Amino acid sequence: MRIFGGAVVAALLVLTASPVPAAAADEAEPLTVPPGLVIDEDFPDPDVTRFGDTYYAYSTNNANGHVPYATAPSVDGPWTIRGNALPALGAWASSGYTWAPDVSQRADGSYLLYYTARSTATNRQCIGAAVASSPAGPFAPLGSGPLVCDPAEGGDIDASSFTDADGSRYLLYKDDGNAIGQPTQIWLQPVAADGVTFTGPRTELLRSDRADEGGVIEAPVLVRRASQYVLFYSANGYGGDAYVTSYATSPSLTGTYTKAFRPLMSTASVDGRVSGPGGQDIVGDHIVFHGWINGNTQRGMYVADLGWANDFPVVRGSRVRYEAESGRLNNAIVRDNAAGASQGRVAAGIDHADSWVEITVFAPTPGAYTAHVGYAAGYGDAQHTLTVNGGAATVVDYPDQGWDNWRQRSVPVELAAGWNTLRFQHRTAWAELDYVEVA
Repeated sequence: MRIFGGAVVAALLVLTASPVPAAAADEAEPLTVPPGLVIDEDFPDPDVTRFGDTYYAYSTNNANGHVPYATAPSVDGPWTIRGNALPALGAWASSGYTWAPDVSQRADGSYLLYYTARSTATNRQCIGAAVASSPAGPFAPLGSGPLVCDPAEGGDIDASSFTDADGSRYLLYKDDGNAIGQPTQIWLQPVAADGVTFTGPRTELLRSDRADEGGVIEAPVLVRRASQYVLFYSANGYGGDAYVTSYATSPSLTGTYTKAFRPLMSTASVDGRVSGPGGQDIVGDHIVFHGWINGNTQRGMYVADLGWANDFPVVRGSRVRYEAESGRLNNAIVRDNAAGASQGRVAAGIDHADSWVEITVFAPTPGAYTAHVGYAAGYGDAQHTLTVNGGAATVVDYPDQGWDNWRQRSVPVELAAGWNTLRFQHRTAWAELDYVEVA
């Protein structure tokens, strides 16, 4: 869950229809479209790319080999496990710890695989490279040693490739500092067209410097948007519900990168539909990632729709929080120092027939969503009428739970792709609005 500032507010809308009651929070028909489980067996740290008319997915080692791979006609599937894309590791590596592959095509038409494996010389995870004439492999290891390996920083893992708009190619990876009790960093280093010849020094893009990251950031994936670069990453230990997917943004390639206020996806933000969403990759207008399945014994591959709100990512099925006090207010006020409220501020004084709050929210794709409305009411049950983009109104009921005792009501809404305007207008009694979360 996270905040967008400076969202474009839609034009003033007028109620034109008689309101109908909205369902209560514990009665609302769930309309949120959750991420889809498309590989329901062990397939961690998925890397997905379309080559020609076929989608290829590669994963961390499992019973299918060092680098298991699958194919599908669409990112949504159906996916078929095909086998092992990397039959043999480099001579420097031992088996059993082959993690987080990344496959890209080089300018000469060949395919380059980055993989993480255990160095027999250092007993640390290091990054290797391999090439093939087909995305299905078999990939043949390059060189006699790893591509990146610094035991002093705990080793290096989670390589991914990035090509900028001018054709310049880069390698991203994470040092494994958390393996030796040190902060972890994400690095960017320029490489030649072959993807393995370094052409300049590395630059630190991000480090684990927030308490809610558990000392770990990893799995970097970089995307260039019109106004900024977006660096996706996972945080916390991968072994349970605490694992999350987040992102940071920068107007320039090498930073400074600013981390999102809240994660892009967490177990909580997807309402428990995925346990520990992380190890992500971006594939066009989709995000793929893993989550724990089968009693937390395996990590399956999930897919969700991805949209861009002013070049900030939004995932369908993962709650995004919009602060009510940042909306457009008419005959209402912003109340500061609201005890227990999100950010300590709320939209208040929505007490008159012409009092309303308009909040613009973003939908990656059109369809049914759920708006979770944070509120407080203290002098009897209250009601607002809710319209979406000036359409038919529904009634949102706010049971009296006491002032500054913040609760949620869940309301089904139909949203258009892109920005939508939700208007909450006074109907009966008095309620204050803290935020709206949309998923």
